Amino acid sequence: MPLHVPPAPAPALRSVLTALGSPTAVREARTPSLRAAQGPATPELPLPVHVLDRITAQGLSATRLAGWRFLIRCGDRAVAAADTMLTPDGWAFSHFFEGPYVTSTERALEQAEALQQPYQARLLSVPGLYMLTLWLHGDCAADGAEGHPAATDLLVPLAPAPPGIPTHRPYPVAELLPVLTHRATPVPLLGSPA
Repeated sequence: MPLHVPPAPAPALRSVLTALGSPTAVREARTPSLRAAQGPATPELPLPVHVLDRITAQGLSATRLAGWRFLIRCGDRAVAAADTMLTPDGWAFSHFFEGPYVTSTERALEQAEALQQPYQARLLSVPGLYMLTLWLHGDCAADGAEGHPAATDLLVPLAPAPPGIPTHRPYPVAELLPVLTHRATPVPLLGSPA
């Protein structure tokens, strides 16, 4: 089944293209793979990055859109990623980066293509657990910048994930959320009021 990638805002894409065309932005980025890339670098697969700031004992709190991430492809593979952020003046380039989340995202997207149901691809960051997931949203026509995970959506933890959470395994939100809730809930210290 085809994986649906929501269209990024045009100013976000333009800001990444401008940064890729800037020798200063590329040279100053901490991305040796991007600096050493041979041939043209193109931004592809824009994914809205949603952040889950809090997980409560009652379940999911609302998510917020933090930006758009583009995989930067040179030849047949992604060598880096570019993040954009919303500023008072609109969408702007934030930074380039490389590392395990780039290859893990690319791998998870390839796995999602093989699923028997169509999904809209998004990213969901859980900063409290230092965790990033590919969020496969069941409503392919939804605005990629809106909403929160439905119980039937899938979350695919990207590598590296917190200990004990296998990566690249699709979990229904209803199955993974209790694990994340347990992990994110602070444990009272001995001798402190509970």
